[in-house]
Amino acid sequence: MDSDIQKNVYNDYIKEIEERKTQGLHPKPIDGAELLSEIIAQIKDSNSPNREDSLKFFIYNTLPGTTPAAGVKAKFLKEIILNESVVSEITPAFAFELLSHMKGGPSIEVLLDLALGNDAAIAKEAANVLKTQVFLYEADTNRLKEAYEAGNEIAKEILESYAKAEFFTKLPEVPEEIKVVTYVAGEGDISTDLLSPGNQAHSRSDRELHGKCMITPEAQEEIKALQAQHPDKSVMLIAEKGTMGVGSSRMSGVNNVALWTGKQASPYVPFVNIAPIVGGTNGISPIFLTTVDVTGGIGLDLKNWVKKVDENGNVVRNENDEPILEEMYSVATGTVLTINTKKKKLYNGDQELIDIAKALTPQKMEFIKAGGSYAIVFGKKLQTFAAKTLGVEAPVVYAPSKEISNEGQGLTAVEKIFNRNAVGTTPGKVLHAGSDVRVEVNIVGSQDTTGLMTAQELESMAATTISPIVDGAYQSGCHTASVWDRKAQTNIPKLMKFMNDFGLITARDPKGVYHSMTDVIHKVLNDITIDEWAIIIGGDSHTRMSKGVAFGADSGTVALALATGEASMPIPESVKVTFKGDMKSYMDFRDVVHATQAQMLHQFGGENVFQGRVIEVHIGTLTADQAFTFTDWTAEMKAKASICISEDATLIESLEIAKGRIQIMIDKGMDNAKQVLKGLIEKADKRIAEIKTATKPALTPDANAKYYAEVVVDLDQIAEPMIADPDVNNADVSKRYTHDTIRPLSYYGGEKKVDLGFVGSCMVHKGDMKILAQMLKNIEVQQGKVEFKAPLVVAPPTYNIVDELKAEGDWEVLQKYSGFEFDDNAPKSTARTEYENMLYLERPGCNLCMGNQEKAAKGDTVMATSTRLFQGRVVEDSTEKKGESLLSSTPVVVLSTILGRTPTIEEYTTAVSGINLTKFAPSHRQLVM
Repeated sequence: MDSDIQKNVYNDYIKEIEERKTQGLHPKPIDGAELLSEIIAQIKDSNSPNREDSLKFFIYNTLPGTTPAAGVKAKFLKEIILNESVVSEITPAFAFELLSHMKGGPSIEVLLDLALGNDAAIAKEAANVLKTQVFLYEADTNRLKEAYEAGNEIAKEILESYAKAEFFTKLPEVPEEIKVVTYVAGEGDISTDLLSPGNQAHSRSDRELHGKCMITPEAQEEIKALQAQHPDKSVMLIAEKGTMGVGSSRMSGVNNVALWTGKQASPYVPFVNIAPIVGGTNGISPIFLTTVDVTGGIGLDLKNWVKKVDENGNVVRNENDEPILEEMYSVATGTVLTINTKKKKLYNGDQELIDIAKALTPQKMEFIKAGGSYAIVFGKKLQTFAAKTLGVEAPVVYAPSKEISNEGQGLTAVEKIFNRNAVGTTPGKVLHAGSDVRVEVNIVGSQDTTGLMTAQELESMAATTISPIVDGAYQSGCHTASVWDRKAQTNIPKLMKFMNDFGLITARDPKGVYHSMTDVIHKVLNDITIDEWAIIIGGDSHTRMSKGVAFGADSGTVALALATGEASMPIPESVKVTFKGDMKSYMDFRDVVHATQAQMLHQFGGENVFQGRVIEVHIGTLTADQAFTFTDWTAEMKAKASICISEDATLIESLEIAKGRIQIMIDKGMDNAKQVLKGLIEKADKRIAEIKTATKPALTPDANAKYYAEVVVDLDQIAEPMIADPDVNNADVSKRYTHDTIRPLSYYGGEKKVDLGFVGSCMVHKGDMKILAQMLKNIEVQQGKVEFKAPLVVAPPTYNIVDELKAEGDWEVLQKYSGFEFDDNAPKSTARTEYENMLYLERPGCNLCMGNQEKAAKGDTVMATSTRLFQGRVVEDSTEKKGESLLSSTPVVVLSTILGRTPTIEEYTTAVSGINLTKFAPSHRQLVM
């Protein structure tokens, strides 16, 4: 590169540093090769006025892994070690230390060059560093294997170290006692939106800047004050009377907690912190806990409030029939506690509080020791490779995976899926819930507001291409679909190119061949999942497919699945959900979904038996599109995942629909060189043939499977539409903004003002769009015209749906009543802040549900089909009124905007007369084997 251009790049960086100073920020970490090349040139120039700053940037501010900058850095360090360049401040020994902190990629290549080179002394030092590294890929391990087989003694020495897993065994042990000081971040459930707000999604890859948005500036100051008072302790963030980390699966949320309360992973890598400690009265959300594991942190189920019982052991309830809670011990801000990792107990001084063994299992202790779960995953693979290459038995270093096998007990659906996909388990052993399992992952999804972080994670673990184990992977553009602003224009093309190069099918084509797609990620994953035995990992809490079993995950777990084709977790317990009775003709399936939660809570005295477990829903007769409405909602039920049990004919119909949609993606030019999409259609054809010939019928559990609980939903009890209410004014703060307050329409008496309606996001399907069109026609016939007394925002989930609606005439109906229709040739560049009383036909994507671009006006009462009712997500508070997001079916939303208020049951039944709502009739067959 021309030196003048390089100098301009450096000058631009200095200018950016000055701008960041005004925001109280440090220099942005360097990931570009051009900038680091100029920095190195200035280090080599002893007369450069920028030399001292350049040294600091090179040593302390360059991102590791496979970033372009890391490649340049590794090359220069190699020159120093070989004495080709002399830098007094960076000795060869220090250069080796810097290489040891670069976590794979070019650094491993350099270390192997040196270890397998001709200089014996340098080779020995390089080998010593390599023995501490775990992020090796096939190209690296192949070099070692070839050198070993050619008789290279250094290669043998490295492999012997790997076979003993010395990169793990020689790490310091976890301290017996970890002192913490508590910080109550809020009462009730704490959503990841509080820790990493959706409207700040654009800054997630700039970790220091994004850290500024955690909770509030006041909370950040309080945390700093606690750290100043307790320099020898870790601050533990707590959800008092609630669950920590509910809602979206945000690595950025854990990153922020770690940034403020954790410790620096490496002195040479800025703003990457590990070891956060978090707690919740009701524990940690399953997705959030996985992310805590990624960073080597600890998540505690505090159980500091319990249900009060009388002398007969019966739960004491208040006037609202809710259990009264008693405080077992205090975790008020500033309380000093001790985590004893040997006894696995939590103490206040000498007083034992609770057993915390579940937070300190042998596997979790390994994550803590290694600084995160990635190092363990890669370490196990590296040990296995080395032992196999040497032809020796690998010593047992890691805690053996827990294998639970209960003789005579059948398998739930999730147990069957995990047994089929498990790797590294005892051959022939049937595993039940609670077993620790490594499983192969079939489908992976990355979404756009976490994708940049996933790309960073892939770079940091030195991955360059998708694992061949993965059947298909997709990078969406749905979370930034609404507004093509400067932030999106800067971030999204860069993300799409990275992921396209990595091997994913991408929503946007970096080459510009096919039309940009902003389809909702979950809908695409639901279509490309072509086997109900599949395991799906996706970078969003709503990765809940109606085929296979899907787990919402943080950006790091997504990266790990993309790089290795594997995921590790215990086999979850299941709750079986079946149905009886008949749906009323005027009800919508969304009401069944809400009623499931309400009836479950009633059946179990307020205990959410779904939390942390798999909901095995015997949906039977609903195809994948409609069934997805149920599985999608299970994220808000705090379930770990959901599995739909379908009849054979229904599953075949779902797979045929999926094939058609995958073919549309192919026709648009979205397939890649490996023809991944074509391969999915072939796999779907094979699966359909297996079902039709009864070679392998649709997945069902065994009749003698064991469940944590069984819920029977009585459809006869559902007499009117059901609404999930954030209950923003509940006197008990912990009861606000949960998804557990489910109310019938009549509760509102037709009097609650509605300021805005939203039909869209992943909770709606094509049928909902048709219901909307039918309702508008109905209302015009009944009232003479359609007049909106509140704005109605409509965002179809996918372009396929728009195309199908156009072909069937429904889109024309929607156009007739709309005052705005999206235009892909001129997308919005600014977010809408004010709405008129009319219908808005927005671009396919997440829109208001995501809350990072479009939002309702502050203080609005919103009636929405989405799943998000968290504070500030869809609507923020105003100074006069709390914003509230009520969640309901499409017909309730539409009618609420026509009336400007909640409808009465009579108004509702009149408006939906003759409309084909989403119907459901339970299967008459026993869906078990």
